[in-house]
Amino acid sequence: MTADDEPAQDHGAPADPAAADGGDGAGSAALDGPLPAAAFDLLPDAVVVTDAAGTVEVFNRAAVRLIGVSAPAAVGRHLTEVLPLLDERGNDWWECSAVSRELPRVIGQPERRLTYAGPVHDRDFHVTVRFTRVAGRLARVSLSLRDTLSRERLERNRADLVATVAHELRSPLTSVKGFTATLLAKWDRFTDEQKKLMLNTVNTDADRVTRLLAEVLDVSRIDSGRIQVRKQIVDLPGRVRSVVDGKIAAGAAGAERFDVREEGELPEMWVDPDKMEQVLHNLVDNALRHGAGTVTVLLRGSDTGTEVSVADEGEGVSESNAARVFTKFWRGASRGNGTGLGLYIAKALIEAHGGTISVGRAAGGGAEFRFFVPAGGPVFG
Repeated sequence: MTADDEPAQDHGAPADPAAADGGDGAGSAALDGPLPAAAFDLLPDAVVVTDAAGTVEVFNRAAVRLIGVSAPAAVGRHLTEVLPLLDERGNDWWECSAVSRELPRVIGQPERRLTYAGPVHDRDFHVTVRFTRVAGRLARVSLSLRDTLSRERLERNRADLVATVAHELRSPLTSVKGFTATLLAKWDRFTDEQKKLMLNTVNTDADRVTRLLAEVLDVSRIDSGRIQVRKQIVDLPGRVRSVVDGKIAAGAAGAERFDVREEGELPEMWVDPDKMEQVLHNLVDNALRHGAGTVTVLLRGSDTGTEVSVADEGEGVSESNAARVFTKFWRGASRGNGTGLGLYIAKALIEAHGGTISVGRAAGGGAEFRFFVPAGGPVFG
């Protein structure tokens, strides 16, 4: 028995096409009747169902979108005409699976990668197959298809995240290990000032690791839809000043580099204070990394909410990159420090508040990030 003859297994991904017609793979007399095609349209995956001879009976909406062939043009034709599938060796899948279709105990094929030989270009799909039998005889063949691009994109994102985290952790952990090992081995040789300097460096690098791990956890929550926003009345100008004062105290920049202003009367703001401060930290850090000029933070009030803009005097963001700055791992021309996750997280947190965020050209020629948060109010119940 070949790999094609293995029983179908639940891989937790594709929808089971047999479930739409009530099939259990073993078969019953009811499975030999007409199929409720509308039920298959409700499935998220592309589903194609044929009779035992391979004539297409069902071609659901997801299949129409994925393959680019209309249902009326597909139904009634042989599968090899509508959806010619090739295995990894370039052989016709329908012909190669003939043996497994005839074996009564085989209920399907586990997910595998097959190539659709399209009229314009080839495409790869992840295909799961289910055989429906009536009294031991093959009645129908059901195929569930998924585009490989979405899974490859997910796997690539995971690989990028692992590589980024590993790269960003290496430097601070090497520093922490080096200074602690040196202090343990030669404690008595250093003056108090030297010890303090090394311990401060260890403390700074430990904070960097903590921030990195926090970013990774934030990305996990964002991607899984688990962001929780706990709103309360927040003094937004006070939060801005707190963030700026923190950067000055940490030595990230001098006070002369910041210009914080307010325009208009600011409404009472109901936001999550921690998440709003995180957004401000990310935007100010981003501005400080680009250029040595002034970082301008402007708050504008209106009846409906507050707009905050953070502008720098760096090289700015080109129009072609404007749509990419809020994606994961985007770092523009600056490939040095940072994970490329800060702006992605900021966008998600602002949108979780019902707000919007964008990037444009600042008056001084640099980049200007603007976000708007509605004033809102308490939510009960």
